[in-house]
Amino acid sequence: MIIFQTSLGNIEIELNMDKAPVSSKNFLKYCQDGFYEGTIFHRVIDGFMIQGGGHTQDLNEKATRAPIVNEANRGLKNSYGTIAMARTDAPHSATAQFFINIADNDFLDHTSTTNQGWGYAVFGKVTAGMDVVNTIAKAHTTTLFGHEDVPVIPIVIEKVMIK
Repeated sequence: MIIFQTSLGNIEIELNMDKAPVSSKNFLKYCQDGFYEGTIFHRVIDGFMIQGGGHTQDLNEKATRAPIVNEANRGLKNSYGTIAMARTDAPHSATAQFFINIADNDFLDHTSTTNQGWGYAVFGKVTAGMDVVNTIAKAHTTTLFGHEDVPVIPIVIEKVMIK
């Protein structure tokens, strides 16, 4: 279990090593390395998801390891309370950034092995702290330095604990 201590409260995450081993191990390694500490939830869209894991409070993007293979074809769904790998338009481009679904986002699920159909790899779920996730989702947002949906008051991952 991973516990994110954020500026708004704790979020507990359970990884699914069986169905998403590459994504889970990648996320766990970033947690073990302290990578996420001091990063913010930099993209927050109420009714959709909250995204974090890549930017400091001044919106500088942190350097990451190489991208990982997309495991969206392993049967896990982008449903309420799940955590998934964020990526660019390229299917196998996920590195450190993640998002937590605050709705059932089935349009993000794998449908085919085409660029359009690959989907976003779910690798775990929130087991406690969805109230915190939902509070983050309600944050007032703005556009800063070309980034949209950035919380006006930074929401920081202060500490990461692994149990």
